[in-house]
Amino acid sequence: MAGHSKWANIQHRKNRQDEKRGKVWTKIIREVSVAARIGGGDPNTNPRLRLALDKAADANMPKDNLQRAIAKATGEAEGVNYEEIRYEGYGIGGAAVIIDCMTDNKVRTVAEVRHALTKHGGNLGTDGSVAFMFKHCGQFMFAPGTSEDTVMEIALENGADDVITHDDGMIEVTCPVTEYHTVKTAFDGAGLKAEASELTMKPASETELTGDDAVRMQKIIDMLEDLDDVQQVYTNAVFNDE
Repeated sequence: MAGHSKWANIQHRKNRQDEKRGKVWTKIIREVSVAARIGGGDPNTNPRLRLALDKAADANMPKDNLQRAIAKATGEAEGVNYEEIRYEGYGIGGAAVIIDCMTDNKVRTVAEVRHALTKHGGNLGTDGSVAFMFKHCGQFMFAPGTSEDTVMEIALENGADDVITHDDGMIEVTCPVTEYHTVKTAFDGAGLKAEASELTMKPASETELTGDDAVRMQKIIDMLEDLDDVQQVYTNAVFNDE
């Protein structure tokens, strides 16, 4: 697509996340807490906790903060119990949005999510209204210039589903959720550092936005991500840089 760069979209998202580092730490602490409460405090036997701790390491979080969160979640210390909840909705131009939250007050959270969506022209949908447009999977994004042959060899030998080289040179690897840590460990062992690696909701198709529509959609995403109760925002919107 003319003017549409996967790499540019990834960099744009990463830069915005870096600007919100304080909020990122808060969200990681909540994820660590819930993961530990559900699956126990040992990352060797709790894949979800291991993933949360990987995110914490990438965000340069102090280990003491993480250990306190795990202790509270596993009952060794007093803490807040968070409940997971997912909302679905629409942004600009019918773009689909999934909002994953962790909250101790669902009434507050749904009101804040609805406000963030409607303020700039989106709306809250019903359960299942857009989730069918996404696939839960592991995803790795490698910068243009990374050896495609090396990425493909490691990915396919370790359980990945697909390797796609985009027009701008970025290489995308997807894998089943169950194989995420195997694939990540293989890439790390080979010295291949992904620009972004995560368990995600990958859209089956994309809605390309430009001009004022792109600006309004970005405002919706920013407002949602700024909410304390929101852990992750997924969308099929992509921004054309023309």
